[in-house]
Amino acid sequence: MSKIFQDYFDHLNDFGHKDLFQNSNVLWEPLNRLETYLPKLLIQLQSSNSWEELKTGFKKSLFQAREGKFKESCLIIEDWFEAKTSLFSPALGVWIGKGTILEPTAIIKGPAVIGEVCDVRQGAYIRGNVLTGNNCVIGHATEVKNSLLMNHSECGHFNYIGDSIVGSYVNMGAGSKLANLQFRSLEEKKEENPIRAIMIKHKGEIIDSQRPKLGAIIGDNVELGCNAVTFPGSFVGKGSIIYPNSSLPKGFYPPGTTFGKISKP
Repeated sequence: MSKIFQDYFDHLNDFGHKDLFQNSNVLWEPLNRLETYLPKLLIQLQSSNSWEELKTGFKKSLFQAREGKFKESCLIIEDWFEAKTSLFSPALGVWIGKGTILEPTAIIKGPAVIGEVCDVRQGAYIRGNVLTGNNCVIGHATEVKNSLLMNHSECGHFNYIGDSIVGSYVNMGAGSKLANLQFRSLEEKKEENPIRAIMIKHKGEIIDSQRPKLGAIIGDNVELGCNAVTFPGSFVGKGSIIYPNSSLPKGFYPPGTTFGKISKP
């Protein structure tokens, strides 16, 4: 495994999709690969595992709007459901691992692979290009898109995870968010102009991420307090603590970082 991840992930070998991280030159390389990786993974899971077609308790919405500009096909959870075996919808590109519990009103867009023994709770919004490990929680009013969550990580209440990697045993407090889009100038808000890539300063050098949207890389065993927000391009080393109500500027944070303040009574 690439040495660039050693300050972030102690449990990467336990993650079922660690090959996404192989031969990476930058921390966000797995995100660059995710869109092409997931369709191949779904084919592999379909051919090498036993599974059942999604039937009762779900509504499959094949919806195309605005003259085909947006395709919004999704799986709408209508009833409480526990997956007794792996579930799969080939039409939607959604895989649900065995033992995962789905709660009513959650919405899942493909491609998405949800691991085993996870909780997808009421009001969760999985917007596509999402891959999770096992024993994860995607909770009430939490939105996830273009992101990876490793084993045993929880985003239980009112969280946003965009274009991010969340390591193992991470807890995101209620209302904490991983922002993925930096402020734009008036010129960049015009449709004909692209959004500039996120630039990160490191050891006196400016690194071009070559990504207009990039959230955070959160290492194993990181705790984010309630209402903490990370700026686009934040890389938080393993075992760090981000206190509640903090705004974490973009950049690289070593393992064991403590950021923010706690008000004393």
